[in-house]
Amino acid sequence: MVKIPHSPHGALTNPAGRYDRQQGEAVDDGWWRDEDLPPLRTSVGKDASRSVIMRQTSPDIPFDLSINPYRGCEHGCVYCYARPSHNYLGLSSGLDFETRLFYKPDAARLLAEELRHPAYRCSPIALGTNTDPYQPIERRYRVMRDILETLWRFRHPLTITTKSALVLRDLDLLAPMAEAGLVRVGISVTSLDPDLARRLEPRASAPARRLAALRALNQAGVPTMVMVAPLIPALTDCELENILRAAQDCGTKHAAWILLRLPFDTKDLFEQWLARHRPERRDHVLSLIRQARGGKLNQSDFGKRFTGDGPYMAMIRQRFHVACARLGLNGERPPLRTDLFRPPPRPGDQLALDLGP
Repeated sequence: MVKIPHSPHGALTNPAGRYDRQQGEAVDDGWWRDEDLPPLRTSVGKDASRSVIMRQTSPDIPFDLSINPYRGCEHGCVYCYARPSHNYLGLSSGLDFETRLFYKPDAARLLAEELRHPAYRCSPIALGTNTDPYQPIERRYRVMRDILETLWRFRHPLTITTKSALVLRDLDLLAPMAEAGLVRVGISVTSLDPDLARRLEPRASAPARRLAALRALNQAGVPTMVMVAPLIPALTDCELENILRAAQDCGTKHAAWILLRLPFDTKDLFEQWLARHRPERRDHVLSLIRQARGGKLNQSDFGKRFTGDGPYMAMIRQRFHVACARLGLNGERPPLRTDLFRPPPRPGDQLALDLGP
């Protein structure tokens, strides 16, 4: 097989967004080559959102509130279901999604204002549900760090989902939050094969570093979950039990899995990736996805979009449950606490007087 060099990006193209009035198509006329192009630079702009807490009512999702510190994701995971969200900015789901990024400089301030609103009712906030809050640019912009500090001051519960070992930077906050019953961290492990992971997720932490992060979090008393997500038929499904076992060896007590989702033009980007990096498996992978998705490459129906349907998915579910039972995963765990939530006094606020009985 021809050796293909690693690329710093997951997507191979930059298709027009679905809301664009004009569509273009690249045609090779023999006059230029991809390797002649200069390196694609990453740009970071400011997001001018006037609120940060997102509310959702999907019956498939076990949370009501979420925050995404960034738009776009530098990890460049080719399969990412969030890619089409860049179309709302007039940008592409392809290379734009991983190179034209936006951060929310006022996220912590806006969060504090929303948490102080008299109508606000405390419920765990999920971070990392669309794009990764610990993607590489977080080292510079520290939006996630500011959000964590705000939530800790308010004693507000939260969950984190990430593919990055950068989460360990915030152990000084996560450990006391975990001791108070306010936080859980889920780390996604798609594959234990470093070469495959680097091609699927070019700038995410290597599998060994994610497992090391799970171990360090567990040793610090932070409850963790390993997420075999996404599970890709005929490509990573064979690793299901090995990933669960590796996470259990790191002290993790809970696990979940999600079937690959390919909304809108993510399907085309993933097919292009398969044709370049795994051409010998392309037809098999796509065939199994269609078997699990009612004959299509994507399925948006509630109750099926995360787990699919049919005999192949029934086998995956059975393998997951058997492995979890054997490894002692997915036992009972207490809910995150909401009773500790208290807006802290602001500078200049008059303190309440305790007049006694």
